[in-house]
Amino acid sequence: MEERTLKEFFESIPPGKEVIVGNIVNRKHNSICMVKPKLQLHCSSNECQGVRFFSSMDEPWLDINKINDKFITFFCCNCKKSYKTFSIHTVRDKETDKWKIFKYGEYPAFGPPIPTRAFKLIGGERELFLLGRKSENQGMGIGAFVYYRRVIENQKSRIFDELIRVISKISPNDEVLKDLEEAKKEIQFTKAIDSIKHALPQSLYINGYNPLTLLHSALSEGVHVHSDDECLELASSVRTVLFEFAERLGQALKEEAELNNAINRLANKRNS
Repeated sequence: MEERTLKEFFESIPPGKEVIVGNIVNRKHNSICMVKPKLQLHCSSNECQGVRFFSSMDEPWLDINKINDKFITFFCCNCKKSYKTFSIHTVRDKETDKWKIFKYGEYPAFGPPIPTRAFKLIGGERELFLLGRKSENQGMGIGAFVYYRRVIENQKSRIFDELIRVISKISPNDEVLKDLEEAKKEIQFTKAIDSIKHALPQSLYINGYNPLTLLHSALSEGVHVHSDDECLELASSVRTVLFEFAERLGQALKEEAELNNAINRLANKRNS
């Protein structure tokens, strides 16, 4: 069993997992209370919309000779509105004087939030995607990979339609538009990507890479050639690239709209 810090346990260990933690208690008046590390978690409030520090006012007292089941709630230090509640199981190992900690669950759910733009790109496969996300959070790599692959395959036409819509706005004369229209006719996503000859506009690239090529390289291999851990890494990578791709599409349209508004304002000012 791996050893982690208490901060790592709360922030990065998914529900259903148990780890060993060293010193997790403070002694107070012959009793012991779990230390409460300051966590860095995503806050979804309108004021924050990003990673913020969370702290807890709870006093989780522990018995070193018994099993302890506890709820601990952390609140956002910035907006004071968002919270995260953990349900945990702890027991002290008398031989090592360390603690075994199991995470029953947490609310809101484990992992980074799903961007609104990603749900828009996913379309009607929302429930299938959430099953993939649940599998990923529980460490079931093959299941997560298969779900994500099905989502992208099933929503291939929608993804290409969104690409065509965006590129038509930001680069209407781009030759890739013709290839995208032809690629839509291909049933499989990976084969559709193979049929595209031209590169996408640079504004849609992720760290210098074509996101469609990145997704293609991950999805073109069957699950039978990878271990469950390898599939988990691939599934996580596919989700991350898909999220960022959705954000790039939305950002490209936003920048184009802002540019057009600026040009119109300056043109109207000059005419007046």
